[in-house]
Amino acid sequence: MEYGLQMYSVRDLTKTDMRSALEQVAKMGYSFVEFAGFMGNSAQDVKSWLQEFGLRVSGTHTPLAELEDDKLEETIAYHKAIGCTDIIIPYVKQETKEQIDALVDRVNVLIPRLKAEGISLHYHNHDCDFVPTAEGMIPEIELLNRTQILLEVDTYWTFVAKKDPVAFITEHKDRIHMIHLKDGMGDRNGKSLGQGVAPVSAVRKAAIQLGYPMIVESEGLDPTGLEEVKRCIDFLREEDAK
Repeated sequence: MEYGLQMYSVRDLTKTDMRSALEQVAKMGYSFVEFAGFMGNSAQDVKSWLQEFGLRVSGTHTPLAELEDDKLEETIAYHKAIGCTDIIIPYVKQETKEQIDALVDRVNVLIPRLKAEGISLHYHNHDCDFVPTAEGMIPEIELLNRTQILLEVDTYWTFVAKKDPVAFITEHKDRIHMIHLKDGMGDRNGKSLGQGVAPVSAVRKAAIQLGYPMIVESEGLDPTGLEEVKRCIDFLREEDAK
């Protein structure tokens, strides 16, 4: 199996040496990467490093601020330069009807603009995206029903929200092109894959059946990002061998 890595997992290294981070995760066996910022590196450099280490880019976590009108063309140009066709909004505060409506409106503007450039738009959930507002609106469901945005389902945060992640990714399979594979203790305490209480093995099996690319994210930097994501890929290779 091929697995990707969300580079936020090794942010302790990418902040100073993106090239080394890409080299080392490629050596571990990760086949593709999802960026969470480029740390000031040029598109030309990032593209050359991806080619050098045989990595593909599966997407980027790009804040909504980088998709505002004054930044949008620059953001699109960067993504096209590195060969990235998927932009994922990593988080937007959606605690009120007004906040949800604003995001829905902006997403509905962005989707056709990005599509014209060959780029798809996705939303990455947290557990809070399943919490109803005072008006009873559930942010994740509002996005599903009122936009055509794709979902990058973070299966751990879905689990923290007391949802069955396997059931959720199966139910919404037509809106999902990739998932986050993550583990933890059912709260803000993240763990390497296989060391927490999330149903990682069941999610992995379902993702394989559904044909979803799996992107590992491990947030603990325990004791370093590289050591944490090495434990993750080791766990997955053990699962592959079963």
